[in-house]
Amino acid sequence: MRKLTFAVAVLASLGAAAITAPASAAPGAPMGVTAPDAIEHVQMHRMERRMMHRRMERRMMRRHMEHRMMRRHMMRRM
Repeated sequence: MRKLTFAVAVLASLGAAAITAPASAAPGAPMGVTAPDAIEHVQMHRMERRMMHRRMERRMMRRHMEHRMMRRHMMRRM
């Protein structure tokens, strides 16, 4: 039963892919020229990476402090 369900799911996904594939081509474009499906990875600048790193550190510190304050509050209640 599982194999049959899996086979039906695979066929349905392939059928959906076959139906939607021509729609992704750019209308009016010459043959063989299509819109890219995925954007390629772009290198980050040093400042951009630094800003992301600092933001991540701030988030982690905020979570750490919240957790610490919550524990402190619970200890005081006891």
